[in-house]
Amino acid sequence: MKVIEVTVTPIAIPDVPIANTKGVHSTVFLRSVIQVRTDTGLVGLAETYGAKRTLAGLSTVAPVLEGLNPYDLHDLRRRTEAALPDAGGVNAPTALADHKLVDVVYSAFELACLDLQGKHAGRPLYDLLGGAVRKTIPFGGYLFFKFAKQDLTFGPDIMGEIMTPDALVAQARDFVSQYGFRSLKLKGGVLEPDLEVETILKLREAFPHHPLRIDPMGAWTVPTAKRVVDQLDGVLEYLEDPCRGMDAMAELSAQISMPLATNLVVVEFEQIIEAVKKDAVQIILSDHHYWRGPRGCIHLGEICRAAGLGVSMHSNSHLGISLAAMCHVAAATPGLTYDCDTHYPWSTKEIVSAGRPAFKDGALQVPEGPGLGVELDHEAVAELHALYNLAMVKDRDDTDEMLKYKPDYMRKVPRW
Repeated sequence: MKVIEVTVTPIAIPDVPIANTKGVHSTVFLRSVIQVRTDTGLVGLAETYGAKRTLAGLSTVAPVLEGLNPYDLHDLRRRTEAALPDAGGVNAPTALADHKLVDVVYSAFELACLDLQGKHAGRPLYDLLGGAVRKTIPFGGYLFFKFAKQDLTFGPDIMGEIMTPDALVAQARDFVSQYGFRSLKLKGGVLEPDLEVETILKLREAFPHHPLRIDPMGAWTVPTAKRVVDQLDGVLEYLEDPCRGMDAMAELSAQISMPLATNLVVVEFEQIIEAVKKDAVQIILSDHHYWRGPRGCIHLGEICRAAGLGVSMHSNSHLGISLAAMCHVAAATPGLTYDCDTHYPWSTKEIVSAGRPAFKDGALQVPEGPGLGVELDHEAVAELHALYNLAMVKDRDDTDEMLKYKPDYMRKVPRW
């Protein structure tokens, strides 16, 4: 089996103005849909980021994959590295962490190759990752403060403005009612810390048995984070990235017993060593889009097990190919004992032919077909590619987008 053609299609998906400490989401979010065709007639699928640096990297590597054996992932890595020497990172300057372009591009093509391997062998992807330790994958409800959407050109709003603790609790009730989520995560760093503490306490009152988390994305100084921890001790399952930087996280960790999680200060394997030495975090968030693909996530899980660290799973705005991959990775990661994050309910579009999967009790079943177990809806991809060309949004800039809602906004991390 050899690769004969690789197609990378940028798409745009209607989004809503959900907020974080560095700004707000644009009118659309961007993804890349990858199809890797082989001389056997099989096509491997993948989905990853769609902003300009990732798209340029994917487009650079795609032609050099001709002739690749999809089983030879070491060769895939060599070809990717050779095509992207000194490639740098993928994220815009306003991002709070960066991911190596070579890792993001490799991760996307590894997923497509694993999809091909599974289709060729007639086995689900999780079997290629060591087998499933679970087939029901629990997800948490991902809660956001948000503005009412101003521009409805590319899609409708969802839920309107949510900028108070009570409105956020109402959002949580809606998500739990619709999807059955059994844990909840709040994207913090948006309101004053005391208001976000109030929000968590009201969530605890409304959902006394749901594990709760908050992720301020580095918005708090160490003293502020310590004050929040003191108020929420025994309430939170874990606290994610309250402070910016490894040293600040380590300083806070030394003062508290609450577990700290991250997807900002540990995003590469080399950083795990420093984090363990400094006891900066106790939980690392996995993500197959930049942790060197699905196999890299399994490797991350084993390193965390050896280091005594917990594993959770990060999410960005995504569609069904990525969601299926997340399920397979979660199925094959023994140490993944926390509900996975997902932005999925915040979008209404889909690119897999089976349509949008239905959450039951906040969980999804791992697809059981060969490979990823999903197939592409080509008409949907064409529609969203047309939207990409129409919207003319080529990169993500949450800070610039925030100026449409708060003209005097200034990015500051930490803010409090």
